[in-house]
Amino acid sequence: MFWRGVLGYLPVNIIQAIAGFGAIVIFTRILSPTDYGAYALAYSVYALVNTVLFTWIEAAMARFYAVEAEHRANLFATLYRTFAVMALALPVVAGIILVVLPVSGPLKIAIASGLGSAVVRSLLKMAQERRRAAGEVRGFAVYDIAQTGGGFLVGVAMAYGGFGGSAPLLGAGVASASCLIWALPSELSQMRGGRFDGVRLRAYMAYGVPIALSLLMSLALATTDRFVLAGYMTEATVGAYHAGYSLSNRTLDVMFAWLGMAGGPACIMAMERGGHEALVKTAREQAGFMVLIALPAAVGLALTATPLADIMVGPALRASAARVTPWIAVSALFSGLTTYYLHTAFTLSRKTRRLIIAMAIPAAANLALTLILIPRFGLDGAMWATTASYALGMVASYVLGRSALALPVPWATLAQSGTAAAAMVVVVTRLPSLGGVVELTLKAGVGAAVYGFVALALNAGGARSYGAHLLQGLKLKFAS
Repeated sequence: MFWRGVLGYLPVNIIQAIAGFGAIVIFTRILSPTDYGAYALAYSVYALVNTVLFTWIEAAMARFYAVEAEHRANLFATLYRTFAVMALALPVVAGIILVVLPVSGPLKIAIASGLGSAVVRSLLKMAQERRRAAGEVRGFAVYDIAQTGGGFLVGVAMAYGGFGGSAPLLGAGVASASCLIWALPSELSQMRGGRFDGVRLRAYMAYGVPIALSLLMSLALATTDRFVLAGYMTEATVGAYHAGYSLSNRTLDVMFAWLGMAGGPACIMAMERGGHEALVKTAREQAGFMVLIALPAAVGLALTATPLADIMVGPALRASAARVTPWIAVSALFSGLTTYYLHTAFTLSRKTRRLIIAMAIPAAANLALTLILIPRFGLDGAMWATTASYALGMVASYVLGRSALALPVPWATLAQSGTAAAAMVVVVTRLPSLGGVVELTLKAGVGAAVYGFVALALNAGGARSYGAHLLQGLKLKFAS
């Protein structure tokens, strides 16, 4: 199931990568540094509110769809009616807060746009999670591609139309609403004959709310630096930091999300059908493959930060983005391994309350470090604090996760991939700095070739068998 998901979700992540990089290239050029900073802050608010209100419902749909096979009408009725109550309350509460919030008018509009899109995006996400839990890879992929690609295109059009920092968020909302025209009727039909069940709701909340709170801690870890920067610096500084942050984080997050889409359901299915032995086998395969491709990606981003920023980021934000990128590449590696692998121990064992502790530790550390470092070092302090906090979070999740469900750690693959990555660093740092596309192409191509050669020579994490497996799967997919 893992490899079927890896291949099936590949187009989704290609589109996400194109849209993610395209957003950096286009929005950092169309929007002014201040408008881009407003977008970064509004997106952070959107993410925080969406996580608090709706993420636990999405998590419950993903986890309990298979478990509630005989009572799915009640599952759907309980979750969708709960969603409706919160969706109706959000604009009322948000409107009151925005009226008195002491920020600029354009930032208020951007925040309102993000909160409006949160409702439709989460409603679509529920439909997607149901499809993913059911193994309907194609159905999930179609809506995700439409929402991501369509949202990007609409957002670009709105940015050109003068919507400022609101444009990317409005574009995502419009695309999600359009997808719901087709996705929602089939979902709502599944609650026909079902009833709201308070007992079930408490069970869903007991599972999902700790996940949402842990993600809230994760978002606090990822966004605190922006708010502290805005308090001590300017919105333009936030925009520069967000550009560099997105350049690194988006690259690795797309990669980890791709593997997580396939790995999460595969681990659940392995445990439900084959017990702990089957789970360990599936988890080891998933973790080894993550390390094998994510480690060189993070190192490669750090090595090519300057030419990548020259190409991807607008002139006003370029220099600062290049300075931020290497540090955030390391942070994103720590974050991805933590979120998409180490945290699986808590969700599989249903001991999700421990997730809150696992994420509260680095979130608190990040708040403290940003308040100490940003006033003194500015942008540099933000990126130092972020990297240190994610490293602490990975260690905390590993230690706490062992007591919930011991997942295998691919130490041999880490050592082999680390050796191959070190060889890549030695070679790439000796190449000339030619600037722009030429330098990026040269360093990326040579780095990938060196890493691939050494990894295959060492058979890092079974690299040869992984390659053969993927090639065979792609051949079958194209043949069909």
